[in-house]
Amino acid sequence: MADTPNIPLTSHHFIEADGVRVFYREAGPADAPVILLLHGFPTSSFQYRELIPRLADRYHVIAPDLPGFGFTEVPAERGYTYTFEALAKTILAFTQALKLNRYALYVFDYGAPTGFRLALAAPERVTAIVSQNGNAYEEGLGDAWQPIQRYWREPTLEHRNAIRGALTAEGIRRELSIGIPDPSLVRPESYTLDAALLARPGNVDIQLDLFLDYANNVKLYPKFQEYFRTAKPPLLAVWGKFDPYFIPAGAEAFKRDIPNAEVQFLPTGHFALETHLTEVVSSMRTFLAGVGIA
Repeated sequence: MADTPNIPLTSHHFIEADGVRVFYREAGPADAPVILLLHGFPTSSFQYRELIPRLADRYHVIAPDLPGFGFTEVPAERGYTYTFEALAKTILAFTQALKLNRYALYVFDYGAPTGFRLALAAPERVTAIVSQNGNAYEEGLGDAWQPIQRYWREPTLEHRNAIRGALTAEGIRRELSIGIPDPSLVRPESYTLDAALLARPGNVDIQLDLFLDYANNVKLYPKFQEYFRTAKPPLLAVWGKFDPYFIPAGAEAFKRDIPNAEVQFLPTGHFALETHLTEVVSSMRTFLAGVGIA
């Protein structure tokens, strides 16, 4: 009988943190080095469903859903204010609830300003950073940000509704396909689930609030960069080079503050795991082993 590969199973949990019932996916040995996967818009930890088992033979992999996304539940009486500062506060509380004292960060899209705030709050906990299209530099903002930047400058109902019009099932499907040479590789369950969760009552307005608050991430970029220069965490930027939101200049910029940062470009768009999972896994495993996290 042929050998069958031992693929770790992923378990699914809830835990109370910061008055929020945080949903998370988990796999791997409890005593192994931790990798904390932080997702972006418009998805959830579901985007890591295939990445998790490919790392969990060697690492303890944990992927929460941010408040406002996926299956994380925010009680109405919590009176939650949807800002990136609030998301980071909740995820920091989540790490404390799970007693995660040391972890490598994998940050993508919204996961970057969330994860970098964790690093500012507790730099001693961060063993390494993998940034997959997770930006921290103004030069990394592509032209696709223009409608949102207009909303920052003039937060009118007209500009808010102009963005609202793109937050549809078709809009989400299109977002996942931009920059991907072969859109047939994007699995329909990805954008179908994202669109269904986005369509829950009140959720579109949560997303619009976060779009507006993203301007505060840009204001915080200098503090993120100061952290990079001071702490110099081992960093791998693995980037879909056709991403219209976070362009390659944002990946290259990490080397300005962390000269030893590794930068790799893939011929795909924003959602690199949809098309280049194998390449990302290979790069991550080589990088983490190379900096002594194995």
